[in-house]
Amino acid sequence: MTSTRDLFAGIDIGTSGVRAVCADSSMAVCASASVTFKEIGGQRRDPNRWTVAVQKVLGEVIDRVPDGAIKAISIDGTSGTLLVTDAQSRPLGLAMMYNDVCEDQTVLEQISAVAPRNSAAHGASSGLAKAILLARTSGCARIQHEADWITSCLSGMPGISDQNNALKTGYDPVSQSWPAWIDDAGLDRELLPSVLQAGEPISIASGRLARQAGLGDDVLVVAGTTDGCASFLATGAASPGDCVTVLGSTLTLKLLSDTPIYAPEFGIYSHRIGDLWLAGGASNTGGKVLEHFFSQTQLDELSATIDTNTKSGLDYYPLVTPGERFPINDSNLEPRLQPRPASDAQFLHGMLEGIGAVEKLAYDRLVELGAPLPQSIRTVGGGANNDAWTAIRKSLLQIPFWECLSTHAATGAAVLARQGAIKAGIV
Repeated sequence: MTSTRDLFAGIDIGTSGVRAVCADSSMAVCASASVTFKEIGGQRRDPNRWTVAVQKVLGEVIDRVPDGAIKAISIDGTSGTLLVTDAQSRPLGLAMMYNDVCEDQTVLEQISAVAPRNSAAHGASSGLAKAILLARTSGCARIQHEADWITSCLSGMPGISDQNNALKTGYDPVSQSWPAWIDDAGLDRELLPSVLQAGEPISIASGRLARQAGLGDDVLVVAGTTDGCASFLATGAASPGDCVTVLGSTLTLKLLSDTPIYAPEFGIYSHRIGDLWLAGGASNTGGKVLEHFFSQTQLDELSATIDTNTKSGLDYYPLVTPGERFPINDSNLEPRLQPRPASDAQFLHGMLEGIGAVEKLAYDRLVELGAPLPQSIRTVGGGANNDAWTAIRKSLLQIPFWECLSTHAATGAAVLARQGAIKAGIV
């Protein structure tokens, strides 16, 4: 039985900063700390700044909890951020970030020629394309993902990754291996890390970063995940059919499935989470369409006037520019935002209904491809705070809406830390 004093630490290395939390066995957060990369100075691409940020926030949460209470720790990092290190796991220059692209067409053509159609390694921003470029660095001994390297700095054991971070670098989560075609694509697989399932125990925290932050040497380091997967886990979603919709600048959704769903023609791929699969995709509709027409103040004021018990009478597919990825794959799909009524409130009403209809079509698409029927939906992102939008979505989706346990990815990393501690039998 887990003691009420047992705590689990999660660290989220996000796009703009780092957050650490300590949570108890129910995932109630007992302590947290955050810092932006701007606050600590230096380049976001510099791995040594990552350790500075992690040391700061981890040290702060350690100071705020009882001595010896932390039993395990796990890390999530931005998906697709990679660095190259020497044999001693020292960075050899700056990292390639999650949103960097490979401009070497030869590399992209090599991958396209040998990678299976359903591999997440396709595309100019894939981890594999970046890894091939980084492997050309003089003295390269290892290619590591962002979360891998921070994990190694805590554990003292370099060269270990997780199935989620490794996915876009070509890892096959079905066979649970680095496939041989990666060599044919131009990357020596010997440079790639060993891969564990997210939430698998690695070792006790004996690395230099653990010592610098004041982490006890009896704390278990657990294999982490990507920031996106951690955000899903943080909500409390845990069973097949649990869904999470992100209402941010774009509409992103994920559904926990008991079978992997791959449909690259729709931008759908699946992350392995234990014995389950996190399937999803991203649409080009979302909050950026609303912000194209209205300020946040206008959105708040107009939303308050919408009668959600009536229909707008409009049939919109809200896009800013032509082109859609999911649930319709059509690079030439035109925005459908006509006719525009004289009433701004009615116009907004129609757009909220339109985005809700795209969300419903997206979940229907996942079910059509083999995912289980949605059983619950948790919502994160700025749009989750819009009551009118929520009412419209509830009417369209006809699926129970559940509150999120947390909206911080670091809490999702803490979930994995607890899973690892249970597997290791230390709680």
